[in-house]
Amino acid sequence: PLVDGLLSISHVRNRGAAFGLLSDWDLPYQPFLLAVLSLAALAAIALYFVRLPSTARLPRLALALVLGGAVGNLLDRVRLGYVVDFIHVYWRQYQWPDFNVADSAITVGVILLVFDILRSSGHETSTRPQIEAGGSAPGRTE
Repeated sequence: PLVDGLLSISHVRNRGAAFGLLSDWDLPYQPFLLAVLSLAALAAIALYFVRLPSTARLPRLALALVLGGAVGNLLDRVRLGYVVDFIHVYWRQYQWPDFNVADSAITVGVILLVFDILRSSGHETSTRPQIEAGGSAPGRTE
């Protein structure tokens, strides 16, 4: 235990996906399949990252966290055939699935992306005029 009743160090061999999903499955070539899926996701995220303008600092930071975490977990999966999770959070009978630093980076990155999307979508709808079929903004006469 690091913080009694809240946080401890563990050692879990996660053969599944995020938070142990699919870890009880015994699929043939499961580590290989999960590694291929991880590579495909990494490629998609990297493509999105390079297409973002350099001024989009928050989404670029968020995607960098997601990419870094995904690469860290992929390296474990390729090297060991599983991901090592070692952080165990709990409170009384409530248990959170064990995770690692890479999972934390992915989670923080996704939260930042959601925050940026919510912030951007609210900002765009309130400040950008909607262009109608005739080419003019609503309420504007020519």
